[in-house]
Amino acid sequence: MIEVKEVYFQYEGTEEEKKYALNGVNMTIKDGEFVAIVGHNGSGKSTLAKHFNSIYLPSTGDVIVDGMNTEDDEHLFDIRKKVGLVLQNPDNQIVAGIVEEDVAFGCENLGIPPKEIRERVDNALKAVDMYEYRTHSPDKLSGGQKQRVAIAGIIAMEPECIVLDEPTAMLDPQGRQEVISTVQKLNKERGITIILITHYMEEAVLADRVIMMDSGKVLTEGTPREVFAQVEMLKKHRLDVPQATELCYRLKGCGYEVPDCVLDENECAKALEKLLKRGAV
Repeated sequence: MIEVKEVYFQYEGTEEEKKYALNGVNMTIKDGEFVAIVGHNGSGKSTLAKHFNSIYLPSTGDVIVDGMNTEDDEHLFDIRKKVGLVLQNPDNQIVAGIVEEDVAFGCENLGIPPKEIRERVDNALKAVDMYEYRTHSPDKLSGGQKQRVAIAGIIAMEPECIVLDEPTAMLDPQGRQEVISTVQKLNKERGITIILITHYMEEAVLADRVIMMDSGKVLTEGTPREVFAQVEMLKKHRLDVPQATELCYRLKGCGYEVPDCVLDENECAKALEKLLKRGAV
């Protein structure tokens, strides 16, 4: 789906000549994958996200989307049809006063016939469980609901890949759960390629693959278990791990017998239950 080849990117006006937001990034995103790209603020993950549908172009290197180079103007329309981008703040993406009109906006710009737009809007709202709110004003919705409307607007354009740039950063726990559940459903049931940019490690655990970035570079990548097993290395780079992983890592450091890489609260609860049954704590 997407290939990133030795990409360097420098923002205009950067004082330091060698200060790159992206510093030699290479990666491949496969069709149908759910990939989480994580890292602390300033690691380059959001900058990278905007390269996937040609909002930004590399200073040097190439970004290839389904065989099309993002720097070729002739492919711009097709690339943006294939790769939809959901921003961090849904208010920056919602443009209409009625939910269904907002979801229809992108389709109208693509010149899709009205009857087909109606079908796409209804299907997209059903996909994110917002169909019953189709005649509501977005201003009356919660943050999580607004974000799901923004996602529906992208779904209606039928992209093959959806990039979500920290979509839960401004949401409460319930809103985060609503959005992440929607993302998982789109990936599993519809086969849409998902690229989730996040700083919540508990969200990254749900992906097929995690790419960890630091200082504009790919630090490490692999399955969530492969990546978060490298606790020592991640800490050296001031990077977090899921809270369950952190707890069991500390217990192991105190001499308790716990699995090497616990990823979520369920695995953590099972590990603690075994300790309690053995009378180890």
